[in-house]
Amino acid sequence: QVQLVESGGGLVQAGDSLRVSCAASGGFFSVYDMGWFRQAPGKEREFVAAISWNGGNPDYADSVKGRFTVSRDNAKHTVYLQMNSLKPSDTAVYFCAARSRFSTTDEYRYWGQGTQVTVSS
Repeated sequence: QVQLVESGGGLVQAGDSLRVSCAASGGFFSVYDMGWFRQAPGKEREFVAAISWNGGNPDYADSVKGRFTVSRDNAKHTVYLQMNSLKPSDTAVYFCAARSRFSTTDEYRYWGQGTQVTVSS
């Protein structure tokens, strides 16, 4: 079982950049596909970005394409989300999630506690 801890959230102004990180422990990090999700107040949790176990196949929600970049360092057991040109609409709690590359479903099984990102206008 893998444990996930996000960090790096904070309060920034519109147009600023921020990088959030997710450190994994308790499992073989390199077997997990990783995802980033976010949940704004009063809204459903939504997909933001994902990256395969080997760093390939980055995928993004249309709302963040061209502004956000997902990456991972398997040696450090960490996945990152670089967020540029932030907008107030990006304000949310950001969660990372893990899914075994051998999973037969698309469901992410392991979740972190989240980190708050607030973008002021």
